[in-house]
Amino acid sequence: MVAGSSSGNSAARGAIPIRNREELAEMAKAGRVAAQLRRELGKRVVPGVSTMELNLFAEQYMHDRGASPAQKGYHGYPYAICAAVNECVCHGMPGGRLLRDGDIVTLDFVVELNGWMADTAWTYAVGNITPEAKRLRKAAFQAMMSGIEQVRPGRTIGDIAAAVGRVANDSGSYGIVSQFGGHGIGRAMHEPPEVSYVGRARTGRKLKEGMVITIEPMLTIGSPEVYIAEDGWTVITEDGGLAAQFEHTVAVTTEGPVILTH
Repeated sequence: MVAGSSSGNSAARGAIPIRNREELAEMAKAGRVAAQLRRELGKRVVPGVSTMELNLFAEQYMHDRGASPAQKGYHGYPYAICAAVNECVCHGMPGGRLLRDGDIVTLDFVVELNGWMADTAWTYAVGNITPEAKRLRKAAFQAMMSGIEQVRPGRTIGDIAAAVGRVANDSGSYGIVSQFGGHGIGRAMHEPPEVSYVGRARTGRKLKEGMVITIEPMLTIGSPEVYIAEDGWTVITEDGGLAAQFEHTVAVTTEGPVILTH
């Protein structure tokens, strides 16, 4: 689940938790549940399924494994997952809407297991999607992976942003949503630091061994400007262009980035 802008997220400016190997191992357990659920949801993203059906499946899947949906109840958010269809960028609310052939849908959720959290998101193709949508999905995935490659001790948040920007520009001048970004995670869903995907290399907070952050850039076809719908949650592109997002929870280690939701 993405964090808001730094202007509205005071936690982003606080002390950054450093996790030891035992704590990272506990987070990895939550991450495995998240990864398995992500795969199972992918099997169920088909034309004719409702986003509420996917939400109910996800919540039951977590409960059956001794986990819980961390975002349910967060600031009043009522569901176990976010479901963002087509022009919805993030925080889309599940409901009776049926997915149609040609849609793309981003499912974003946070698993809590034994007090530790892991956050992941994936943009799925519903049936046969257009070449344009395929290119966007590919670029969004590559942007996430390029950002992850920068998650190393001594690198900065700006290095992550610059890597994401290179992919967005080289893949077809996609927009990068700046109002929402990644975040630290561990005992709480949103911990410092905030991770922006718009910025310059060698700027911003330096990464240190033991930090855990989410890498989750949101790419758009057309303008990256967004607005929040009347429900107070759903974020939509202003020009109606498609949006895609992939997300992993990643630990900073001396051996390189460790994806806890792989």
